[in-house]
Amino acid sequence: MDKLLGKWVQAQGQSYEGLWFEFKDDSTFVAEYEPMGIVSSGTYSVTGTSEPEGQNITIDQTEHTLGLVGEFKGLISIEENKLKMVLSASPGADRPNDFTAARIYEKEE
Repeated sequence: MDKLLGKWVQAQGQSYEGLWFEFKDDSTFVAEYEPMGIVSSGTYSVTGTSEPEGQNITIDQTEHTLGLVGEFKGLISIEENKLKMVLSASPGADRPNDFTAARIYEKEE
């Protein structure tokens, strides 16, 4: 999914403001939340094509500063320069079925 590629920063007014994910074209990602010194990385895959309802994303986090590794299932939706993403709360948990707990990220140019 070409629209997902690049760096996305969590918008102001949210719990982890400034948290960012960078999705690369080789299906890898890196993420960082500087205020807590957290860095993570791994691979990701996106499936599905129904934009209004979102697409499935699966993040396999293989490195994390606090050891939080494993497969996180979620949903994403992209409109212009805004990414809406919701991930399971813990590795291996069920995929969320709606965007109720989603975070909003803005694409960094």
